[in-house]
Amino acid sequence: MPTPSTPPQRSAPLHQKLRTWGLVAALIAAATLGGLALDQRISLTSQAMLYVLAVVLASYALPPLPSVVCAVAAVTAFNFFFVPPRFTFAVDSQEHLIALLAMLVVALAISHLAARLRRETLLASQSAQRAEQLQALASELAGTTTADAVVALGQAALDARFDGPNTLAILRPDGTLDGGLATLAKVKDGLHSCIREAATLGPGTGRWPGLNAWYVPMGSAGQVEGAVCIENISAVDSVGREHAQALCALLAQSLSRIRMADAMLASQAEVHRQQIQSTFLAAVSHDLRTPLAAVVGAASALQSQGDKLGAAERARLLGSIASEAAYLSNLTENTLQLVQMTQVAQAAAPQQRGWESMEEIVGAVLGRMRLRDQNHRISAQVPKGLPLIEVDPVLIAQLLSNLLDNALQYSPGPIVLQVQATPAELASEMQVRVKDRGTPISAALQEQIFRPYARGDQGGANGARGAGLGLALCRAIATVHGGTLTLTQRPSGGNCFTLRLPVNPQQPQGELP
Repeated sequence: MPTPSTPPQRSAPLHQKLRTWGLVAALIAAATLGGLALDQRISLTSQAMLYVLAVVLASYALPPLPSVVCAVAAVTAFNFFFVPPRFTFAVDSQEHLIALLAMLVVALAISHLAARLRRETLLASQSAQRAEQLQALASELAGTTTADAVVALGQAALDARFDGPNTLAILRPDGTLDGGLATLAKVKDGLHSCIREAATLGPGTGRWPGLNAWYVPMGSAGQVEGAVCIENISAVDSVGREHAQALCALLAQSLSRIRMADAMLASQAEVHRQQIQSTFLAAVSHDLRTPLAAVVGAASALQSQGDKLGAAERARLLGSIASEAAYLSNLTENTLQLVQMTQVAQAAAPQQRGWESMEEIVGAVLGRMRLRDQNHRISAQVPKGLPLIEVDPVLIAQLLSNLLDNALQYSPGPIVLQVQATPAELASEMQVRVKDRGTPISAALQEQIFRPYARGDQGGANGARGAGLGLALCRAIATVHGGTLTLTQRPSGGNCFTLRLPVNPQQPQGELP
C-alpha cells in the first residue's frame, strides 16, 4: 500500500504480472541448476551464495512482493535440493537450520533495502521531473502576453503530468468561466465552488473527500484567476496534489501579470488620450482668441467708423477679417483631422480598401490642388504601367493632399510629386515622394514633426498657422495601410517626404469594376 510520500500504485497488466513471476521462477531455477552443476566442486556455502545472488537480482529488478517471494523460494529450494537430507524439507542438524534462518533473514533484508532504495530513487526521479516541468513552464510563461497562451501552456502541463481528464478554466470579469468547457455540470459546479472558497477540494484535502477529482484554485483568496479540475486521482498522492498546486500557482502569477499589464496599458492609453485632449483644447483656445479679437475689432471699427475711414484703411480691415476668418477655417479643419486621426489610429485596417490605380489617385489630388497652386509650382512624375495597390483611395488622396499643401505653405520654389514602383523580384513596394525646396528640417526634428501638435522650426512661406496635426494624420494613414512615411533632407537643399506602400504581387486579372 502506498504511503503519502509515494505515488499511487496502479494494477499491472496481466502480461506484466506473468513476466514478473516468470522472472522469479527463472532466477530460482538458474540458481538451482547452477548449484546442481557444481555440486561436486563447491561447498554448501557457495551453493547458498548462488541463491543469495538470485535474491539480490530480484530485489533490484522486481517490485517488493515478488522480491520477498523470491527470497522465501530461494531458502526453500536451497533446503530442498542441497541441505541434508536432500530432496526433503527436513533439516537434520541445528547448524543447517541456523544457516537457513540466517539466509532467510539476509534475503529478506536485501529485498527490503533494495525495494526501499528503488522507491527512493523513483521518488527522486519524479521530483526532478516535476522540478524540471515547473522550471520549463515558468520559462514559457515568462514570454506570454495573452491569457489564451497561458491556458494553452497550463493545459499541456497538466495533461503531461496527470492522466486526467483535466479541465482548466479562467475567471471572466463577469464571474463566468472561460476555458472552452465541454464538461459535465458537476465539474463546472466544482470549479465555481473551488474559486468561491479559494481552497483545494477533493480527496486528501479534508474538503469534499468523496470526489474522484481535485479542484485546485489558481490564486489565493481575493485574487483567484481561475481553477483546475484533475480527475481520476488517488487520495494518498499528496506529492501529485502539491505539484498540481505549484502548477496552478505559476499559472495564477502569469494571469495576474497579464491582467495588470493590460490594466496599465489601458490606463496609459487613457492618460495619453486625456493629455491629447487637454493639449488640443489649450491650443485651440489660445489660437481662437487672437483671430476672434482681430475679427471683432475690425468689424466694430468698420461698423462704427466706416464713413470716417479712408478706402485704404477699410481695405486693410476687410483683409484682416478675411485673413483671420481663413485661419479660423483652417483651425476647424485641424480639429476635424484630429477626430479622423484618432479613428484611423484605432482601426486595424481601412474598411474601404480595394484595388486602386495610383495614377488616378494622383490625378484626382492634382485636380483639387489647382486652386491652391495658382503659380503652378507642383509637377508630377508618374510613369505608366504601375501595379495596382490595395488601399482606401480617399485616405491615400488625403495623405498626398496634406503633404502637398504642407509643401505649398512652408516652402518656396518648385514641388515635385514622384511615383515609382520597385521591380517585383527585388521588393513589392510602391514609393511616392513629395520633394520641396524649403528650409531643410534637422535630423533631430525629422521624427518629432510627425507627432501631434508638432511644428517645424521654420515659419510658413505665407505666414500660415496651424495646430500641427496634418503630418501626424498622414503617418497614421500610412501605418494602417501597412506602409511607412519618412522625412529626409534633399542633397541639393530642401526636404523629401517618402511614402512606401506594399504591393501585392498577386495582381487582379481582367477589368476592375
